[in-house]
Amino acid sequence: MKHPTQPPTPLPRAERVRDPHQPYEYLIVTVQPGQSLAEARRAIVEHAEYGKWELKRSSKYRGGVHKYWLRRRIMRVERTLTVY
Repeated sequence: MKHPTQPPTPLPRAERVRDPHQPYEYLIVTVQPGQSLAEARRAIVEHAEYGKWELKRSSKYRGGVHKYWLRRRIMRVERTLTVY
């Protein structure tokens, strides 16, 4: 007897938000109810480890949607060499 396989769940959606007047930029990871939380955790860990993001907030909404807000400080580079 064959068991039907589940279709692969899409990866969590990530949206990058940046306000030029704030010292941080934000990455919002949204996980829909049918998506794997293990995949979401793995994506968040990869962003944190390789992209230097930190978890600011997480929320679970009605209907099973999870949202994770990651943030990192914006590095502003100032010119140190005067060119004539």
